[in-house]
Amino acid sequence: MKIVTQVKLMPEADQAAALSATLRTVNDLACWVSEVAFAHGVPREYELRKHTYPRLKAEGLGAQAAQHTIKKVRDAYTTLKANIRAGNLGKEGSRRRRKAESKPVMFRPDAAQPYDDRCLSWQYDQQTVSIWTTSGRVKDVRFVCSADALKVLQQHRQGGSDLIERDGVFYLVATCEIPESEQYEPDSFIGVDLGIANIATTSTGYISAGRGLKRYRKRQLDLRKKLQKKRTKSAKRRLKARSRREQRHAANQNHIISKTIVTEAERTGRGLSLEELKGIRTRVRLRKPQRVAVHSWAFAQLGDFIGYKAKRAGVPLVFVDPAYTSQTCAECGHVDKRNRVDQGLFICRGCGVVAHADRNASHNIATRGESVWNAGRESRVPATP
Repeated sequence: MKIVTQVKLMPEADQAAALSATLRTVNDLACWVSEVAFAHGVPREYELRKHTYPRLKAEGLGAQAAQHTIKKVRDAYTTLKANIRAGNLGKEGSRRRRKAESKPVMFRPDAAQPYDDRCLSWQYDQQTVSIWTTSGRVKDVRFVCSADALKVLQQHRQGGSDLIERDGVFYLVATCEIPESEQYEPDSFIGVDLGIANIATTSTGYISAGRGLKRYRKRQLDLRKKLQKKRTKSAKRRLKARSRREQRHAANQNHIISKTIVTEAERTGRGLSLEELKGIRTRVRLRKPQRVAVHSWAFAQLGDFIGYKAKRAGVPLVFVDPAYTSQTCAECGHVDKRNRVDQGLFICRGCGVVAHADRNASHNIATRGESVWNAGRESRVPATP
């Protein structure tokens, strides 16, 4: 299983200048490579190399850096094509899709640049790296990270690393190959209902309320509006300094929630059953006041966090169809839209049971998860006559 580990670089002034100049040079050249690729109908990587490699070498890039720059451009077009095919940029003929298809892919001056072990070497005991730049090899660049992250790097780092710059701070994002634990046979399943009022509700009773995160986001939104209205240099500096803070806060909350859920499943020997919510933003039609809340709902990130933590722990994980889980009674199976009285109350019109709405939905998800698991486990070989 692949995961990424991020470390923060602490370069000296001359080292930071070399790293910054390197990123700007390789990304400027990547934009040129992208223009060449667009003009030639985005050829294969080998064909694109014949058109661009000599100039990249003449501009001062090393052999590996030139190869990585070409591959980065080709991968960007592969991603663009995949997004178009998946409909993420709208239907054929839409304004957004026409705009994406009508011009070359461009790269920011501080966009990530991939490195391999020929361009980057790690000294874990000294917590330093030696890295290629356009000014030559820069050695003894210090990095800092947690003790757990350092241990993961030492034991499991494989493949390349990406150099990125955020607000003048440099980071290395390294790829690590983590062995997956052997998956055990679950006794039963824990259903996890995802939502906005309650971020996650499990069939075992755990509820992660979304009130705190909602208040935090509202506070951040109001602050951004105030700063944007001022239109001063100071306000712009503050907006830039606060950028991505909300994303980091939400990601931290999702890490806490996912770790709690996976730990409980591992401790009790049960599996996890989650809703398959991909494409929900395109399926659901919302009123304008609800759009900000739904589009800032990081359910996909929470699902990904639960997924990779479950793999590391060997916890079985299945995804189920979420249709009618909030309208179905977990006791008698009666389905009625009116069963869901309001956001938090469920009253079955069939048997009269009263329950917490999200808790009831989580029990339905757990039942479906067990059915999906058993269906996949059953033998499909015809019986011997």
